[in-house]
Amino acid sequence: MDKKELLNKWLQEEEIAHIHGWDFSHINGKYDEQSDLPWNYREIVRQYLQPEKKLLDIDTGGGEFLLSLNHPYQNLAATENYPPNVELCKNKLLPLGIDFQKADASGILPFANQSFDIVINRHGSFHPSEIARVLKTGGVFITQQVGAENDRELVELLLNEAPDLPFPNQYVSIAQTAFEDAGFSIIRAEEAFRPIKFWDIGALVWFARVIEWEFPNFHVKDCLENLYHAQEILEQKGVVEGTIHRFLLVAKKQNG
Repeated sequence: MDKKELLNKWLQEEEIAHIHGWDFSHINGKYDEQSDLPWNYREIVRQYLQPEKKLLDIDTGGGEFLLSLNHPYQNLAATENYPPNVELCKNKLLPLGIDFQKADASGILPFANQSFDIVINRHGSFHPSEIARVLKTGGVFITQQVGAENDRELVELLLNEAPDLPFPNQYVSIAQTAFEDAGFSIIRAEEAFRPIKFWDIGALVWFARVIEWEFPNFHVKDCLENLYHAQEILEQKGVVEGTIHRFLLVAKKQNG
């Protein structure tokens, strides 16, 4: 494929770069990440689930993970703030009887004190004092987070000038301290760095446009020479690799 054909392909990927909920199926088979984390977030959540327990999922995306738990709908609640996902959740979750509320996870959660046995959060914002407020005493908070150093090699590969870390406090040690200060005991605190692999630069273009907070101001034509360089790496090595940064925190509320 010559440079003109590559450019046209990449421009097409840039044009269609959006997600429905949190769905990366468009690039399935063209990239891989999170396939070898040292923990299984879903299984950890399920360890604490019992049918009568009330669970809140903060920043639920399109509700995909929440629904995969197969928990009684009347004992589920969820929040989301991204407008397209809010509408998706209203149409998908509310008819099932799930208590869905539009809310910014970094602010006040629209629920009463001590409403939940479990609060979960996968790759969303969190506010320890608010989580402490809505959890019952003895309740558990479970989160998997994207760390501060996520995808940095890819950012440096594509952008003409790499920006500062978008979320510089996203380290497990910082989160652990914040929850201890909010009255939690820490059950698990783990951090991992694992490869992310792309076998198609068009998929990387789509990815970079969707994850815009990591790749600010990325546009194909502005970063074209960098993309051609990435294509050369792909042709030489068969893959373009970066590193994901993740951490897991499981914390138990100790007091009322």
